[in-house]
Amino acid sequence: MKFNHIAAVVAASIMMSGLSSCHIYQKFEMPEDDSLTKEYVEARDAAVDSAAFGNLQWQQVFTDPVLVDLINRALENNVNYQNAKLNIDVAQAQLKGAKLAYFPSLSLGPNGAGVNYHTQYGATGWSWTYSIPATATWEVDIFAKLLNSKRSAKAALLKSEAYEQAVRSQLIGTVANCYYALVNIEAQLKLARETAVLWAQSVQTMKDLKEAGRLKETAVVQSEANYYSILASITDLEISKDQLMNTMSLLVEAMPTQFAVAPEAELDAPEILREAIPMRELAARPDVRAAEQDLAVAYYATNSARCNFYPTLAITAQGGFTNLLGSIIQNPGDWFIQLAASLTVPIFSRGQNIAQLEAAKAQQKQALNTFEYTLMSAAAEVSDCMTVYEKSAEKEVWLVKQVESLEKSVDYTQELLSIGDTGTTYLEVLTAQQSLLSAQMSLLSTRLDRAQSVISLYQALGGGR
Repeated sequence: MKFNHIAAVVAASIMMSGLSSCHIYQKFEMPEDDSLTKEYVEARDAAVDSAAFGNLQWQQVFTDPVLVDLINRALENNVNYQNAKLNIDVAQAQLKGAKLAYFPSLSLGPNGAGVNYHTQYGATGWSWTYSIPATATWEVDIFAKLLNSKRSAKAALLKSEAYEQAVRSQLIGTVANCYYALVNIEAQLKLARETAVLWAQSVQTMKDLKEAGRLKETAVVQSEANYYSILASITDLEISKDQLMNTMSLLVEAMPTQFAVAPEAELDAPEILREAIPMRELAARPDVRAAEQDLAVAYYATNSARCNFYPTLAITAQGGFTNLLGSIIQNPGDWFIQLAASLTVPIFSRGQNIAQLEAAKAQQKQALNTFEYTLMSAAAEVSDCMTVYEKSAEKEVWLVKQVESLEKSVDYTQELLSIGDTGTTYLEVLTAQQSLLSAQMSLLSTRLDRAQSVISLYQALGGGR
């Protein structure tokens, strides 16, 4: 008879579920109300292009052995990346807990008590009662509360995995940027020291020409000031080099260390010619995928808020061994079993369920807005990187020509001054030297910009696998 009552309660609940919205049972799907999200869905579901720049393994992009070693050390030791990987473990544990919620909860609660009555006739002696009950409670997920909780945990796991990839990509890109910044500093130091030697020789030449009566003391002190300026710039470069070394040490989780880099090291990037940014590559970015999973979590939170308006069905079974049956104490005891079902129907919750649903809907709209902005921001970032890459390569061509011309200018003016050309002054020599150094430094900086634009583009396309 008890089983019939329980079955009736379950049947009534199932009939009520037919009146409820089927929306709470649906899996998340990206809304395709506008062309942006529709294009994203099509690109996300398309076949992966393994030859795309962002899909290349980082070892295929960065081949310098010193840089490869630094990236490996960073991936192994960097605390931010290790914490990102631990976030995946946390999300997996939460998903496991959401899945186990479908099973009954079991508990064991042994208890005992003793009583001794003292009357006018004396003590009655101790009477002992005991019970060893085991209780199982199972929530029947008719209205998808547990289902939405599990799906939300799954989306959170996917978000953690995307975040881990984003941190990995950023770490690889940061190490590569820092490495080529060090390469640039080494090249600038090499150039500055070589220039200092040449300018020291120029000072001596000015002194010799003064002794010969062809120049005045002004020319000597001006050339000395020029020489001292290059020595001062060397100290600035050495400070920058030390700061970059410390940054690299932090990235690889090491105490301050001096890393050996070659000033002539270059980043050979594949030719990148593209009129537009394929959505398929943007869809592979981990931050875009993470924003999509944020939207999925918000969607399931809205479903869970809807579930609060529907009944909760729980079935409880209790059984065990006891010597207390009703008001009778019996020794030895007997086994007992109890079955019960409860249906909790929300009627009035002081507006809390309505408020939670409205808030969840608003947060879901926020998540959609954030996703669309993330996608557009990704497109802008890739476009910026491509522009810097193309213009840096173009600028480098012109700077190479400028350096070649200025090298000839320095040679010509020095030669004319040494042979006593009356139309050439020492100021022209100093100006030519300074212009050459400035152009050479600009060329090195442009090469760094080009290398870092390649790194940024690789990272902006989701690279770092």
